Amino acid sequence: MVPMKNLRFALACLAFLVLGIALLQVPALAQQRRLAPGVLTTIPPAPEDVEMFSGPRPLVEVLAIPDLDYKPNLSPKSNTAFERAKVSILRRTIWNLEFSFKPFRMVEVEMPQANGKIQKKLIWYMVYKVKNNGGHWKPAKKPLEPKFNRPHEVEGKETTNTINVLGKETDELRFFPHFVLDAVEFNKQYLDRVIPAAMGPIRAREFPGDNKTPLYDSQSITEVAIPVSTPDSDKSVWGVVMWEDVDPRTDYFSIYIQGLTNAYQYEDPAGKFKAGDVPGSARQTSLKTLRLNFWRPGDAIAENEGEVRYGMRIDADAAEQAKVFGLFKANERLDSEWIYRPLLGSKAP
Repeated sequence: MVPMKNLRFALACLAFLVLGIALLQVPALAQQRRLAPGVLTTIPPAPEDVEMFSGPRPLVEVLAIPDLDYKPNLSPKSNTAFERAKVSILRRTIWNLEFSFKPFRMVEVEMPQANGKIQKKLIWYMVYKVKNNGGHWKPAKKPLEPKFNRPHEVEGKETTNTINVLGKETDELRFFPHFVLDAVEFNKQYLDRVIPAAMGPIRAREFPGDNKTPLYDSQSITEVAIPVSTPDSDKSVWGVVMWEDVDPRTDYFSIYIQGLTNAYQYEDPAGKFKAGDVPGSARQTSLKTLRLNFWRPGDAIAENEGEVRYGMRIDADAAEQAKVFGLFKANERLDSEWIYRPLLGSKAP
């Protein structure tokens, strides 16, 4: 008969072995913090076929080259670079990152000043993570057809994990974030800040007891490679964006985020580019941008993060609802949306 203490020891070893095998089968548990349902809001990428193409349009820099327009003797003029530059289609691979964020919060931080004194400041911040799901879109390699008005319908698309980052082919993305907080009531815009003094308090609050998960600010996150995640291995990267000196009267605001995709649109205004100009100098470029909307029914005296709500406020009063929609320049409730905007900070949103 097996002694009771030996039996207990054997059962304990068996339980430990079973647990170890289970953890090996779900490696994502060891790589990413598990959060309660509803803590994270995820905005999935929203690629569109037309983002893989620009055109048909003229290549204004080519058309401005002197003496390029000529009539060849042995081939059709339509084959010359000048004629072909009149109607061109530019193709590219489009990549996207998935963006998830925790509830918007505030923290009071002691910040050193230039005079050597310490000043307490209220920092608005948002913790987020970015994820590379792979499967990025590129134009399919098919014979070209002369349907310049619908190039994406003609050629179709393929998926790939390999993209070009800073001139290098890789399957790892980088996040070069650009955040702007727009206080829509007062037409005030705030660029995010890197605030070293706030990183410790934010980390202690958002990742209690976790000293392993890295948390990056808007500068350091640009240096981190983001590999493709799989169902069994989440390779997401955590970041935090911070703002200081936000007008305490702000009740309605939007956050604009660029860097989650390389999709863009551009226009060359007719007649603006001249021979000798720097290529692209007159070009008007808009980047695909994620907009998140928030509201807080608080006051300017006691700023309270618990009053910040994600989304656009809905009011039973039609006149008040129209006022809210007007502030966000919307005709319906839009908690988030993908839009095209110039580089944030270069012009007022």
